Amino acid sequence: MDAPMQWVGLIILGFLASFFSALAGGGAGLLQFPALILLGLPFAGAVATHKVAVVALGIGSTARHLRENALDLRFVAMMTGLGLPGVVLGTRLALEIPDRPGKLIFGTINIALGLYSVFRPQLGLEHAPKNRKGRGLLLGGLWTFGVGWLTGLVPSGPGVFTTLLFLTWFGCDYRQAVAITMIMVGLVWNGAGAITASLAGPVAWTWVPALVIGGLAGGYAGAHLGLLRGNRFIKRAYEALTMLMGASLIAQAMSPA
Repeated sequence: MDAPMQWVGLIILGFLASFFSALAGGGAGLLQFPALILLGLPFAGAVATHKVAVVALGIGSTARHLRENALDLRFVAMMTGLGLPGVVLGTRLALEIPDRPGKLIFGTINIALGLYSVFRPQLGLEHAPKNRKGRGLLLGGLWTFGVGWLTGLVPSGPGVFTTLLFLTWFGCDYRQAVAITMIMVGLVWNGAGAITASLAGPVAWTWVPALVIGGLAGGYAGAHLGLLRGNRFIKRAYEALTMLMGASLIAQAMSPA
């Protein structure tokens, strides 16, 4: 593939990955991470490059969500900080371990998350805040640290864990849960993961600008569509994406090396 066509392809890849992730609350790695491997990067290089490029998703989607002015930013900042050490630890470990067992495990879990939402028809349709103080907040902080660790460890899919955490434990509706996920995971946690990965892994820096251009546009567009269409639409997108992502991870794990 010549350089101009490669740039166009990477921009489209960045846009699609970020669009669907910003819409459904996770899953940028569903398209971007395996595509980077298919384009010739080794596993560690794909992890590192994806971690750096996907920060654009967080910037684009956060820019759109902050226009709504509907988030408790103090609460978001607290949860983001609690999960940040887990992100760094998980990212360092991700560059050291074989990927096949992790893909199989997390693929199965992703399908389970989608089915959980399907069989909870009212999940995330109404905003009913809970566990924002005392023991509930403490336990939620511990869960957030664990989800941060997963975000660093798994290159495809952890954003959907964060979305589900804020739906179930903290009582957010889908719009707020996705908005928090995009700020926490897409912007801050992915930023920390990008720094860690760039220091420890082989980033394909010549590919990053095209992926960033597509990611900025896709993150903003996906967030805008979700806010426009509302909770029920986002819920269906989340369910479809988690199950598709799970099937993709399992297929990758079962394919010949």
